[in-house]
Amino acid sequence: MMDFLRQISVTCFTASYLVVLVLEALRFLGRVPGRGLAVIVMMVLGIFTHVTYLTLRAASISSDANIGRLATWTDWSLMVALGLAIAFFAFYLRRPDTIIGLFFLPAILAMIALSRAVSHMPAFERNEAVEVWRGVHGASMMLGSAAVLVGFLAGAMYLVQSWRLKRKQAGSSLRLPTLETLQDLNRSCLVISTASVGLGLVSGVVMNWNRLGVIPWTDGGIILSGVLFLWLVSATLVEYFYAPASRGRKVAYLTLASFAFLVLAMTGVLSSSHGADQSDAPGVAPTQDIDVDEELPENEVAMQMIVPRGQS
Repeated sequence: MMDFLRQISVTCFTASYLVVLVLEALRFLGRVPGRGLAVIVMMVLGIFTHVTYLTLRAASISSDANIGRLATWTDWSLMVALGLAIAFFAFYLRRPDTIIGLFFLPAILAMIALSRAVSHMPAFERNEAVEVWRGVHGASMMLGSAAVLVGFLAGAMYLVQSWRLKRKQAGSSLRLPTLETLQDLNRSCLVISTASVGLGLVSGVVMNWNRLGVIPWTDGGIILSGVLFLWLVSATLVEYFYAPASRGRKVAYLTLASFAFLVLAMTGVLSSSHGADQSDAPGVAPTQDIDVDEELPENEVAMQMIVPRGQS
């Protein structure tokens, strides 16, 4: 199986996206039987091969090499293309009658072309890659947490406003946004938080992969972030499949539950060693203090006293 997957190249997912672009262009010829199903199949195939290619590309780098995984301009261009592909697919599943593919797919293909154009540029060193991915991880988790908090507030206001409407108190001087506004805010927060926490989870895994040489799947931070992400995905799917008449209150309850999951995840992360430097990481020797008077010969002690540290 792995031998088969290693045969996947950029050509595989590029061809899939090109086929989808052609299928989307066929809209101008009228109704084509099976076109929608073909778009879904080709997008699933394209995203699967895209993810597989990037994963195997990162895994092919030796742990002994001082080269960061997923730390070249080529990798980042391909990851932007993958993000666009996932976004298009999500929008397409929601509104298959739109022509957004004619806008998304050229951008996806352009990013793939850019990845080939910058393939000659050197990769970042591992310590540089760790810092870059740490920044992406922190920013993504911060945005995701903020979106969950805003969704929690919107959900609370939705329930209060619904309760006031039932008792005909919504017209008082203390007003809240309309239920429609709060429902739209809830929906937006679910989507933003899901995408941000997902990006934060992936960037955290890549950061640890670069830093430690292995992926610590049993780390409490990764497990709790994964649980939060799965819950947000589930909440988003529930919001999508619920009928409009019953969606608002259900989404409000889901955003309140998402806040509880966020509190649980943050409590677990802050009470663990997640994100702390690990001196016992594979390939990293712990730093030891050296007693100069005991470890160095007399002539070297004299040189230490004369020559400032860092000079020779």
